[in-house]
Amino acid sequence: MTTSRISKELYYLQIARDVAARGTCLRRNFGAVIVNNDAIVATGYTGAPRGTTSSLEAGWCYREENNIPSGQRYELCRSVHAEQNAIIHAGREKCFHATLYLVGIDARTNTICGHEPCLLCTKMIINAGIDTIIVAKTEETYITLDRTDMIQRYEKQFTR
Repeated sequence: MTTSRISKELYYLQIARDVAARGTCLRRNFGAVIVNNDAIVATGYTGAPRGTTSSLEAGWCYREENNIPSGQRYELCRSVHAEQNAIIHAGREKCFHATLYLVGIDARTNTICGHEPCLLCTKMIINAGIDTIIVAKTEETYITLDRTDMIQRYEKQFTR
């Protein structure tokens, strides 16, 4: 008989990892789980918009072929980010005061890459009213970012 169980944070991060397995990016796949009042209200993974061809289906990545570095020129990517998809599926009412769990998987090595939300997703997270973001750094470790952290990260980008 087991006398201990995993934390809720690791539980939801494991679910986010499973969600990431649906991703269609050839570089990195993310899984996002939005939890409000200890209930999952939405999930999202990295993938092309509904009804369009994904990089996985096409067998190539525009960003890879044009040597576009990670974190730049998001408009040239076929995929919608996991955080964006989860927020779209939940709607603002279910996101307000929620926690977003995020796991990024390197598509080549199938290991956790530990990336935090990009600037575009940070803006959406702030506007959706999400209070906390928990990001997997390894299988067993994570960091917690609160709303203030997200706002400071955003403001830092635009400080002279």
